Amino acid sequence: MRSLVLLAVSVGLTLADPEPMVIPHKVKLTCAFGADETVYHPGFTGCMPGQTCLPDNSCIYPKSARDVPQSFQRRTPSEIFSRAGKVSTDGTCGSQHGGTVCDPSSTIYPAGGCCSQYGYCGSGGAYCGTGCQSGCNGVAHTSSAPPPAQSTTAARSDGRCGKAFGNAGCNANSAVGGCCSEAGWCGNTDAHCSVTNGCQSGCKKTTDPSDPTKPVGTAPRSDGRCGKDFSGATCDAKGPYGGCCSEAGWCGSTSQHCLTSNGCQNGCTGATPTSGKHTSTTQEPVITPTSGGGGGGGTTKDGTCGASNGNTVCGNWYQGSCCSQYGYCGNTTAHCGTGCQSGPCTGPPVVPAPGPSPAPAHPNPGSISVIGQSGVPVMHAALMPNGRAVFLDKIENYTEIKLSDNQYAYSSEYDPVANKAVGLQYKTNAFCAGGSFLPDGRLVSLGGNAPLTFIDPTVGDGFRGIRYLTRASSGAQNGQSWSEPGNVLAGNRWYPSAVTMPDGTIFLASGSLNGLDPTNKTNNNPTYEILSRTGVSQGKQISMDILVKNQPYYMYPFIHVLNNGQLFFFVSKSSQVFSVASNAVVKQLPDLPGEYRTYPNTGGSVMLPLSSSNGYLNDIIICGGGAYQDISSPTDASCGRIQPLSANAKWEMDSMPQGRVMVEATTLADGTVMWVNGGNKGAQGFGLAANPTGTALFYDPTKALGQRWSTGATTQIARLYHSVSLLLLDGTLMIAGSNPVQMPVLKPVPNQNPSEDYVTEFRVERYTPPYLSGTNANKRPTNVALSSKSWNIGSKYTIKFTAPSGNKAVKVMLYHGGFITHSVHMSHRTVWLDSTGFKAGATSQTITITTPPNHNVAPPTQYVVYVLVDGVPAMGQFIMLA
Repeated sequence: MRSLVLLAVSVGLTLADPEPMVIPHKVKLTCAFGADETVYHPGFTGCMPGQTCLPDNSCIYPKSARDVPQSFQRRTPSEIFSRAGKVSTDGTCGSQHGGTVCDPSSTIYPAGGCCSQYGYCGSGGAYCGTGCQSGCNGVAHTSSAPPPAQSTTAARSDGRCGKAFGNAGCNANSAVGGCCSEAGWCGNTDAHCSVTNGCQSGCKKTTDPSDPTKPVGTAPRSDGRCGKDFSGATCDAKGPYGGCCSEAGWCGSTSQHCLTSNGCQNGCTGATPTSGKHTSTTQEPVITPTSGGGGGGGTTKDGTCGASNGNTVCGNWYQGSCCSQYGYCGNTTAHCGTGCQSGPCTGPPVVPAPGPSPAPAHPNPGSISVIGQSGVPVMHAALMPNGRAVFLDKIENYTEIKLSDNQYAYSSEYDPVANKAVGLQYKTNAFCAGGSFLPDGRLVSLGGNAPLTFIDPTVGDGFRGIRYLTRASSGAQNGQSWSEPGNVLAGNRWYPSAVTMPDGTIFLASGSLNGLDPTNKTNNNPTYEILSRTGVSQGKQISMDILVKNQPYYMYPFIHVLNNGQLFFFVSKSSQVFSVASNAVVKQLPDLPGEYRTYPNTGGSVMLPLSSSNGYLNDIIICGGGAYQDISSPTDASCGRIQPLSANAKWEMDSMPQGRVMVEATTLADGTVMWVNGGNKGAQGFGLAANPTGTALFYDPTKALGQRWSTGATTQIARLYHSVSLLLLDGTLMIAGSNPVQMPVLKPVPNQNPSEDYVTEFRVERYTPPYLSGTNANKRPTNVALSSKSWNIGSKYTIKFTAPSGNKAVKVMLYHGGFITHSVHMSHRTVWLDSTGFKAGATSQTITITTPPNHNVAPPTQYVVYVLVDGVPAMGQFIMLA
């Protein structure tokens, strides 16, 4: 999905917003300016990684999120349309007229590039001011404030200013802006220029809310901002946001916007509004920052704590006594480490994670090439039994395919042989859903987000949606759309993870209830539910402790089924072995050193191939991650590998050549793991990542520590937020997606907040791995014939094939690719099958394979069988494991 961005506004996003991003509140950290090893361990001052310690002992980001509030502002429907809109030919424009934009040099209709709120082109305040949909210049909102005062100290060339930088001022005539923010950055937004936001110089005049000279009840703004910091702007109850102005200056209709007890500024109801449930949105949930810290507010009653929760402390709260920087009680390193507000805080990690480690180039790296167009942005993906990839996205105002009803397609079926995509229709918004496969081979997409009727009135609410897609190896169902008979989940889930269980049921966990601020626990759904073998919810939600205490880092957890039928469950930095049957934590595992590993700083996770040779030992690796949700966040190069069922399970640490976030980990047909996509800087969210990491990495789990990594070929296509990778039947890796913007952007738009430097990517690439490159290209086994394609547990089947001459060994892989989204490969697992009968050197081969002993090793669903001779795979074939 476009991302839950954890940031800026103290209330979340309403459903009228184009698309929510989750950005969590976090406390301001203090530090020791100039600290050395006698105070902290080397390189640690008390700030988070990537932050700077100022002379006044406060921590700031390299470019504070508070200094760039527009990066996380909700765009109006009109602003979304303007990015991909066509130029008007008749003077009509905007959402009322197909999202067209105005041509300021037109000779056909009155000159002017502004599209009014009523859908007509022109210039002046009536077109470019309040309600303007595109091409706006804000003439109706021009500030009457006098020019900013000039500092006696000249402006610096790096945009820094204020007391921490020699009282440097800002040049109002520069491209940066003339106001110096509290954190010492020049700019021209309210966060820079408002005295109430800590402006240091060049500030615009503001007045106290009680000042009778303050503008009261001025017209609503087109960007959804309101209140005392925005010239007293009100909210339009019939507009796209809602009629109440929150304490933080955002229009909306929830209790956080409308209740005076929550700081409502105007349009308040004084009681919980009837419209307080979710509303349409195209942004992502936002985790917003708080200030202050410490205690003094008594002991928590509900597990929340700190500055954003009345300065309560955790005391002897059952989940732990440390209050995290995001205001939740717990006992993990995420609670007691950096940012801890109160309790037995530990400060910096005792055992830091390793930094980047150089890796040699692979001697036969393979190659990458563009093979086609996806048709739709690729947020979710899966390989179907017909050998085609299904792509799934959210509601968009542009895709490459239109359906028969003239609406854009948000899902497509891609044929990697013909390299063509056809559109598929769905009924509910699949924005940031989860998914897995049922025992009968059907794909299920679970959860999603609210409708965006101003874009597409044919798609409904997806928060509780269950979508089914059926395909057959014969191709008989090719091109058929998603089936949605009306089954729904027990509760709203946006950003959930799913896994197919040994009994064929689906375990579904986590998710946002409404897309609002995840530091407010009333917006979150830290529970799990079970769907039957036919994909119908059992209707019950069960609280899960590891999700509760790791809020707001509780979404899109990593989940793997273990060989005893229990689950390995990982979120934030914490993991456990969990029994669904008894609803109990069987084993608490050590925290993984390093930064956050799951959304919105997701790395990658994969369970390494299972084998009877070691009793189907579960061995799991997690790599990458980041420190916080901002484009300034450093990324983590470290990896942890653990055998969760071992008696003394602990993390074996390793590291990639560079830090990566949003990295996709996909097991190849030979059991090595390929890591692609992502960025070296930033986090998940719209416009929140930079420095794309285009070089593929190979990880060989069979080699000794320190020798497992090598580098492959490099793509020139940025694959950032909302990108995927999956293995095809021919053993090559498909790479697709990247849509790090609220609505599709086809050409880079410089100097945008959030960034639009990286476009919506429709190109599909194929990576040919080492085992099919160079001299291996002509060594494929051929003529593979399976004695049956319906397999049972603990049974034997024969496979006939032609092997290349001079062959030495055979291996057979049972492969399930799962459902892929947001760098989480749900239900992905691989098993080496036992085989007998291979005759080295013979070209005509007949072998007998034995299927896994139980469904703990291989849950019932569809799998691909790859026969490898001397490490080179034949074309894969689908089988159904009953």
